[in-house]
Amino acid sequence: MTCWAIIPIKGKGQGKSRLAGALSEGEREALVDAMLAHVVDAARQARLIERVLLVGPSRHGLDETIPLLADAGKGLNAALRKALAQVASDGPERLLVVAGDLPCVTALDLDLLASVPAETVGIAPDRHGTGTNALSLPLPQAARFTFHFGTDSRARHWNEAEKLGLTVETIHSAGLEKDIDERADLSDAAQVFSPVR
Repeated sequence: MTCWAIIPIKGKGQGKSRLAGALSEGEREALVDAMLAHVVDAARQARLIERVLLVGPSRHGLDETIPLLADAGKGLNAALRKALAQVASDGPERLLVVAGDLPCVTALDLDLLASVPAETVGIAPDRHGTGTNALSLPLPQAARFTFHFGTDSRARHWNEAEKLGLTVETIHSAGLEKDIDERADLSDAAQVFSPVR
């Protein structure tokens, strides 16, 4: 089985605005870069992932050997839809979409996500159980999958998979559920980021 991973990223200075009360602009930028580098490293170390790609307007200083798929600026879901169309034609049998703000994710977490059975969509929810931090899509069966990142994305992604006639499996792991959105989440980022005080 060939498995690729896509990691969507925002432009410089656009990430983690909800943390403005806890971190300065420079600290937020450093946090975004540190988490993204960590997620990319985990994906590159995963045994089952053959290729890692970024989707967004910038590579945030990451290695030039990592392909950067263009983002037309129409939002995350539109950018991912376009990326899926590009990748599906290249022939991987499974595509992972992994958030770039998972400071606790490991290569083993991503291998778990990549190991979802054939014709099954894997959904890794956030710590609240309502959002989606990662998806595992079988190809070509999910080539027409429509992304619904935003409010209640877990339920929306589940419905989308069922609409395509695919089985759905929930993937629970501490590394995949711990994204960083609120001040209370920052302790989970300590292993990759420590603000200067």
